[in-house]
Amino acid sequence: MGSGQRFHVIGTSGSGKTTLAKQIAAQLQIRHIEMDALHWDANWTSISTDVFRERLDQALVGDRWVIDGNYRRVRDIVWGRADTIVWLNYPSGWSSAALSGEPFGAD
Repeated sequence: MGSGQRFHVIGTSGSGKTTLAKQIAAQLQIRHIEMDALHWDANWTSISTDVFRERLDQALVGDRWVIDGNYRRVRDIVWGRADTIVWLNYPSGWSSAALSGEPFGAD
């Protein structure tokens, strides 16, 4: 299996991780995994690290996937399995502007 089959898309909140991950998955016809969906239970209740790690371990079975998210406590699992890391690293303020709906650099 060549590189570019197991992607991890990371970046700050509002940087477009999920959007890009979905596009990569659609283009390559591979499975998309949203790390937030594994981390949160009903009513945005955070799960324990052990449960999160177990869910992630199960989700990353297989050789073709793209996952988005940026959780330090499970980074070892994801980075240990990903063959490609896409880091969305925009200029300071860009993600905040994107989240607020304001154009970057607006007065």
